[in-house]
Amino acid sequence: MSLQHLAVVMPAYNEAEGLPGFLDEILEHITPLAERVSLIVVNDRSTDQTASVLTSLEKELPQLVVVTAEDNRGHGPTALAAYRAGLALAPDALVHVDGDGQFLGTDFPRILKALQLPGVEVVHGVRQKRTDPWYRAALTGCVGALAALVVGSRIPDVNTPLRAYRPAAISQLLDVVPEDALVPHVHFSLAERRLGFVVRYVKVLSIPRRGSTAAGTMWGEAVAIPKLPPKRLRDFSRRAIAEVWRVSLKPGRARP
Repeated sequence: MSLQHLAVVMPAYNEAEGLPGFLDEILEHITPLAERVSLIVVNDRSTDQTASVLTSLEKELPQLVVVTAEDNRGHGPTALAAYRAGLALAPDALVHVDGDGQFLGTDFPRILKALQLPGVEVVHGVRQKRTDPWYRAALTGCVGALAALVVGSRIPDVNTPLRAYRPAAISQLLDVVPEDALVPHVHFSLAERRLGFVVRYVKVLSIPRRGSTAAGTMWGEAVAIPKLPPKRLRDFSRRAIAEVWRVSLKPGRARP
């Protein structure tokens, strides 16, 4: 199993603690699989030491390309920017993963092996044994159930951030999703079904976020995992569900 050029793209926000180990782990397992590897990290204007950590890592890792966002835009737009930055390097396979490091490097070769099966255009890493707060898993389940009602069958882990694409497939998907989408991977999952892409699903282990806090700072100050959804997450969820309905689910919307 060998690729000419593999690009791994990653949005990151306040992941200074976990990034070095996660990037090393990814490279350990993917470097033998491709003649050339590019690792693109888009820093969404982190407020911790992520920028300086990435500057140091660039000196150590020749595969690393760091892109700094002009301003903080949130996970969805940053993920889309990462996809576009990776696609611009003309790889023959592209993998997306979030910078919080909730996956194991050992699962990357399995994802790529599935992508190289005849005809396969997309591979989703379906998270097992998730350790996220109950409300995040519940939100994913609710969106998945709504999507199933519309497309006629369940899409496993509709919002998984661990995905692999052939360039032609991700290029087509980027054309049908707004640049400021809050939940681009939900839109991708639905568009893949409508467009008839050949998708494979690979079970992968979901682990706690790397770093000293399991919750991170995306939804507010870094604290222990709350029992109830933070206000920022509640507001985001309302906007995200409205966006999914408007962009990808609303009956009569224009189909790609």
